[in-house]
Amino acid sequence: MTAVGTSTDVYQVKYNPMSFPTITFKNTNIEPDYTLQKLVTSKLSTLQKYLSGARDIKVEVELEKLAAHVQGPICRIEANIWRGAKLSRAEAVAETFEKAIDEVRANLDNELQRAHDKRVSVWRRSARRVKEVMKFAR
Repeated sequence: MTAVGTSTDVYQVKYNPMSFPTITFKNTNIEPDYTLQKLVTSKLSTLQKYLSGARDIKVEVELEKLAAHVQGPICRIEANIWRGAKLSRAEAVAETFEKAIDEVRANLDNELQRAHDKRVSVWRRSARRVKEVMKFAR
């Protein structure tokens, strides 16, 4: 893992090119925490099964600590995943970053699974139509 970039607020973390794509992290009101970045990367890497056929994947994660109050939901995480021109986005506010990461991952998993199922059903529906046309063409 190597950090790329000159700014301390926005930077990229590159991993093995065969694994999850490059994640760009943005920190607001907190210092960069590499253990938190590893946790985000490990949680989001489980979504790779929905991104396997896509090219040009871009992932951005924003970690923010809300400065208005001390207790309650003060940790905010926003994650954006671009698959070409399509955007999947999730945002969560919780008491800890770990809880917020779990919420974001669950929301992204739901959204990506629904998009994947739509693509598969459209492909199957068109294949069914081709089969029907070929059956009656005999």
